[in-house]
Amino acid sequence: MILRPNQRENILPLPVVLISTISKEGIRNAAPWSNFTPLLRPLDEVLLASWLKRDTLENIRQTGEFVVNIPRAGMEDAVMICARNYPPEVDEFQEASLRAKPSAKVRPPGIEGCLAWAECTLLEEIAREKFVLIIGKVVHLEVDDMFFNAQGEMDYERAKPLGAMLGKEGMSFTYPVFSGRHAEYKEMFYHPAAPNSG
Repeated sequence: MILRPNQRENILPLPVVLISTISKEGIRNAAPWSNFTPLLRPLDEVLLASWLKRDTLENIRQTGEFVVNIPRAGMEDAVMICARNYPPEVDEFQEASLRAKPSAKVRPPGIEGCLAWAECTLLEEIAREKFVLIIGKVVHLEVDDMFFNAQGEMDYERAKPLGAMLGKEGMSFTYPVFSGRHAEYKEMFYHPAAPNSG
């Protein structure tokens, strides 16, 4: 089967995060995002892609701050409420019955019940004709100790971080499970065999 190039989102699982912002008037906003990724390890930067007309983008431009919230399976209904196209004056925390989690270093609050919270400041905006890339610097990263070990590694099968697979008529929410294979990072390094000295 050959797919159209614009169906590229159908071929891989996407993350689901909630980006929380606050307007210059103090209105709280929460919006789901799948076009989001951390940038190269070990950098402390993240990237999100946005259409040109989004309340989230406008709030980030005005305040220079946002929070990346990692929701769990079970929060799908709240995610879908936040996905609605509300006018800018609507508080989406109230609409989705989300509880605010005070942030440590930025004004926008995080969202209680999530697995982790990355408080970010705007580092760079890269504008294109139809969209914008936002690069943020993580200034405070906090996780729910119930789902992370002492090294900060998530117990993802217990935590069930939310993901999504897109289709023609909508999306199916997912979460990761262990495939049965653990690999150490050192396996990625190539070590040529020593030449035969005989």
